[in-house]
Amino acid sequence: MKVQDVMTSEVKTCCPETSLAAVATLMWEHDCGVCPVVDIENKVVGVITDRDIAIAVATKGRLASEISVGEVISGEVFAAMPDDDVHTALKLMRHEKVRRLPVTNREGRLQGILTLNDIILRAEEEKGRRHPALSYEDAISTIKAICEHRPAPYAAAAAV
Repeated sequence: MKVQDVMTSEVKTCCPETSLAAVATLMWEHDCGVCPVVDIENKVVGVITDRDIAIAVATKGRLASEISVGEVISGEVFAAMPDDDVHTALKLMRHEKVRRLPVTNREGRLQGILTLNDIILRAEEEKGRRHPALSYEDAISTIKAICEHRPAPYAAAAAV
């Protein structure tokens, strides 16, 4: 099964200049918790989540309307391509501990997004000898890996 068979194709986006208030409104209106951040050529330059917005507003001491998305995103993008095998994308999600992956073409232009929701809704139960292309086990092992906390940096340093 390919990523394009599972991903959400219609994705709401924002740009680095968008205010956190505007992107939060977009998320509210479209019932999503993430927006890929794209440049004028529709190339993905980051992602912003509802959690990113909440933490930025709580820590920056400014109104959401005064903080741009570009101030908050890391600029590090983990992405899949539409023709990638979905298991390759799940492996990337597990390794990078991300719940959503932008799906881009080879030029980095947004094609869709692969979310845990997409995975859960497409997963199927294994029945006897029938092995679905995307199993409950695939979905749960991905969620488990994402949810496992990484060791705190100070804990690793103290152990040395």
